Amino acid sequence: MSLIMYGLTQCSTCVKARAWLDQHAIAHQFIDYRAHPLGVADLKKWAQALGGFEKLVNRASMTWRQLADALKDPQHDAQWLELIATYPALIRRPLTIYEDGSVTVGFNEKRYAEKLGTA
Repeated sequence: MSLIMYGLTQCSTCVKARAWLDQHAIAHQFIDYRAHPLGVADLKKWAQALGGFEKLVNRASMTWRQLADALKDPQHDAQWLELIATYPALIRRPLTIYEDGSVTVGFNEKRYAEKLGTA
């Protein structure tokens, strides 16, 4: 099974997820979204698949906590997308896109094992 993982090269969670995939011989492509920003259409599609931008954006992150209060209440997709474009580290990591088109955020060994059939 081949999948695409988006994240940040130096993110410890992304490093763990990639190591887990390598350990289980699961082919994957890693894309650092600071170096290669994500497209608006994809972000909208993935946010919708996850249940909204609230699920795509990590509101517990240091980046979120350091935002001005006025930026922490986006009212529509355009505001969410502007935030993500300005602060790409707001996206939960890793953002994983599977062959079947499904999407997950974060890394959990059990969930990966179930999703990828290695359990």
